[in-house]
Amino acid sequence: MFIAMNRFQVKTGSEAAFENIWATRESYLSELPGFIEFSLLKGPVAEDHTLYSSHTVWASKSDFEGWTKSEQFRKAHARADNKSEGASLYLGHPKFEGFEVIQSERRKSAAA
Repeated sequence: MFIAMNRFQVKTGSEAAFENIWATRESYLSELPGFIEFSLLKGPVAEDHTLYSSHTVWASKSDFEGWTKSEQFRKAHARADNKSEGASLYLGHPKFEGFEVIQSERRKSAAA
């Protein structure tokens, strides 16, 4: 498996606009082979931003790379600048982090 994450430092006061963009976006992930799961995570609040992370799980790194080269990826990222009234919602650029899963454990009775 492969986990792809993007970390976003969303400017204080822009959280609702950021969350709305994600909630109303067109997602094409399920059209791609190897896609397993997506989550948008909200993290700690700092003085000037709130940390968010998009988190996708793929069957393999090559499946993720296929996503990044697809027409669906281009369409999904058409609004990737996440600007509201001309100003960026971010402090800096999102930071990508990719991880190959080496070991995983799941509770047998875990809820989905």
